[in-house]
Amino acid sequence: MQKIHAQFPIQQYPVYNGSDLGLTYTRQAATFKIWSPTATEAEILLFKDGLTGAAYKSIPLQKGEQGTWVKKLDGNLKGVFYTFRVNIKGNWSDEVIDPYAKAAGTNGRRGVVADLATTNPIGWAMDKSPSFSKNNLPTDAVIYELHIRDASINSNSGIVHKGKYAGLTEMGTSYNGVSTGLSHLKELGVTHIHLLPFFDYNSVDESKPGVAQYNWGYDPLNYNIPEGSYSSNPADGVTRIKELKELVASFHKNGLRIVMDVVYNHTGQSQNSNFNQLVPGYYYRHKKDGSFSDATACGNETASEMPMMRKFMLESLLYWVKEYHVDGFRFDLMGVHDIETMNLISKELHKIKPDILLYGEGWTAGGSPLSDSLRALKANAAALNKIAVFNDDLRDGLKGSVIEEKDSGFVSGKIANTESVKFGIVAACQHLQIDYSKVNYSKKPYAAAPGNVITYAECHDNNTLWDKLALSNPTSSIADREQMHKLALTVVLTSQGIPFLHAGAEFFRSKKGVENSYNSPDSINEIDWSRKKRAADFVKYIEQLIQIRKAHPAFRMITTKQVADNIHFEETVPEGMIVYTINGAAMNDSWHKIYIAFNGTGHQQSLTLPRGNWKDAFDDKGIAIKSSAATLGKYSALILYQK
Repeated sequence: MQKIHAQFPIQQYPVYNGSDLGLTYTRQAATFKIWSPTATEAEILLFKDGLTGAAYKSIPLQKGEQGTWVKKLDGNLKGVFYTFRVNIKGNWSDEVIDPYAKAAGTNGRRGVVADLATTNPIGWAMDKSPSFSKNNLPTDAVIYELHIRDASINSNSGIVHKGKYAGLTEMGTSYNGVSTGLSHLKELGVTHIHLLPFFDYNSVDESKPGVAQYNWGYDPLNYNIPEGSYSSNPADGVTRIKELKELVASFHKNGLRIVMDVVYNHTGQSQNSNFNQLVPGYYYRHKKDGSFSDATACGNETASEMPMMRKFMLESLLYWVKEYHVDGFRFDLMGVHDIETMNLISKELHKIKPDILLYGEGWTAGGSPLSDSLRALKANAAALNKIAVFNDDLRDGLKGSVIEEKDSGFVSGKIANTESVKFGIVAACQHLQIDYSKVNYSKKPYAAAPGNVITYAECHDNNTLWDKLALSNPTSSIADREQMHKLALTVVLTSQGIPFLHAGAEFFRSKKGVENSYNSPDSINEIDWSRKKRAADFVKYIEQLIQIRKAHPAFRMITTKQVADNIHFEETVPEGMIVYTINGAAMNDSWHKIYIAFNGTGHQQSLTLPRGNWKDAFDDKGIAIKSSAATLGKYSALILYQK
């Protein structure tokens, strides 16, 4: 059970208002400052190695203002490793790395004094985020979620620096005539690359680089330090910083923005975490018996409403934007965090980067002592300022429940999911033609605007879309499942909101039926680039869909009113179909009227088209469809337009 040592109630702990916690470095001196208001003593320990060996010096810190402890050490300490420990009520804590550390040695156990100015690639001062549309609005983005190691570790990736930051800086890589890695991302046409956690996490032993190890990285150790296992040399503390910056610069030069997956909702350790050792009990929520609350199902949940935790989150995020030029953040289990903190974060980040992209999971993995009304849950999405939530109503509406693997979805014939898909098409906004009583999870709209929602069919969690379709439709042919898969991604890329693709979905990525691959071997998680060669036509189709979306504002509405006024669902259509029109003219779109039909059934269906000369969006010759009827094959989509 968690024991809280306090001289006064936690809520009354002094709040430090300065912005210099951690290390302040110059070549003349290094100043170290930690916050530990209940400590009676504190000291810094200095080391020559980042992982082994005893401290060669222990130096007392001096009590500072507002609960801080500080020490200025003269001379150039560059390359020196360090930890802290504190004495609370006669008991010395474990020696721990500073929560604010910016550089560390192997496995992130000891901080290292680093001159960050020397870690910048050539031209870093001129690096800037590429424009992704005329106005760089959230709904103009097309997000692609990728794990750094997955992208290059397969022998067929054609990438030299496999599993490393440097691997994603290599251009011109290929396999059997098809592009891979960064070249593939650029050709696909997506705007933002969402990278799974690349802060320093706990589960991979960086001291064993020759041993194949894998983790998604959702077990945070050091929030402000890049993960060492992706670097060519995790021991020196500086290489990982340089190589991550080179990755960011390479993405920016190739027209891609980078979204960082962040996990402030829990720490990889609980009782023994650096936060808890320095200030026991403060940074976490607790049950009535004093034990750690666990809304994350990872052993603890952080208390974002506490002033110093809120301050830490904000300063950490600002640091990643300023030091690493990060373009956006995805918040893991964002529903754990309080709304006030998230809106403060959004306000401050948008001040320095007006077109930053912010989104997160609007749910938790368990109950929390903080009231639902105060947390950044999906149901409270409208209260979030310029922050989007994932639309799991559409996700499961398309393919079936991610929990019940045998459950099918709209794209494989489950007619009952029709309304959930329509709900996703309008990005969870208010629309008079949606029967909310039939939406799978949400019984009312929750988005304040389309940019408040992430529209998706799959992500790293749960079975891939391809595997899910195989599990829920075991008797269907491969050809039919390919059609189902194609239909799902067509819905995602033509719906309102911010579209989100899982890496490899454009060529039917499989994880061999492993539902939760967070620590599975490379053989399960690696991207098999041979699948791209086999699915070349589908890859081309996705590229075309992305280009259509980027070219036509009708698919990228900004306000709820635009959605309500300009999307009309046809009410008399064959069962198992969704048919709707978009008034493109109202959005100043060159396609003045757009007609979209989705056939989720396993049989051919016919439609009577509205009057006018319609053109097929995928007909390169632009031949007008003069007939008043259209026939859709099973599990298929039709996109027509009028100039």
